[in-house]
Amino acid sequence: MSIQIHHLIDDLEQLAPFSLAENWDNVGLLVGNPEASITSILLGLDPSIQLLEEALARGANTIITHHPIIFHPLATILTNSPAGLLLEKALTHKINIIACHTNLDNSANGVSDALAEALGLTHLTPLRPGTIMETGAGRIGSFDPPLPASAFMEKLFDVLQLDTIQIAGRLPVQVKTMALCGGSGSDLAEIALLKGADLYLSAEIKHSTARWAEECGFCIIDGTHYGTEKPAMSFLACKLQELTALKNWPLEFLLSNTEKHPFTCNHKNDPYLI
Repeated sequence: MSIQIHHLIDDLEQLAPFSLAENWDNVGLLVGNPEASITSILLGLDPSIQLLEEALARGANTIITHHPIIFHPLATILTNSPAGLLLEKALTHKINIIACHTNLDNSANGVSDALAEALGLTHLTPLRPGTIMETGAGRIGSFDPPLPASAFMEKLFDVLQLDTIQIAGRLPVQVKTMALCGGSGSDLAEIALLKGADLYLSAEIKHSTARWAEECGFCIIDGTHYGTEKPAMSFLACKLQELTALKNWPLEFLLSNTEKHPFTCNHKNDPYLI
């Protein structure tokens, strides 16, 4: 049986309904042909030239990314720009590109669930519930038994794969209840405190939010956008593999092995490359 792009879209609709995307977002099949047959699928956070070249090298004609390749309406496509070159190359090589962005953020078993499960949190509920049961932004859950601060930080560094982590406020002696939101979630910090979280993990925390946490005696951790969303791609790949296996579909879901954090950590005494 030839598995086509529209079959994969149907499966993604089951796991992360596109109707859950924010109205400003752009999700679904953004480049390609719904009737195209799939060879294999490569998953990564960001649509980039590097990811596309990896797909070509590994024989994948379909890419699923979290962030959309086309976000704002395009007035021009200039192929001497990174965005234009990426689109040109995708179309030339007939690479299908699908985005699962805020629909994956807001779905049950989405971005925040992936991060929470990687950390070992249980009894998860949405931090800001959606209109459908178990959907919504962020998650709050618990460690059973509670984790001492040192054990919690060790686990956090391991899951986020970071060398440094920014913390506002004081880290609690132990962590029992934790709130989090994969990706940019500064606006959920107050909800996390009101719901009784010992701390809150997200990314792109605003300066004013960090000051607020400091003054409230609440701990907020900025785990970076990449660090807090990266676990979602392997999580999604596993869910898709399970779903397609039930149908005996011979599909292979590959995780990018070239995609890395866009920022590097530089210290005052490090030699700098100029």
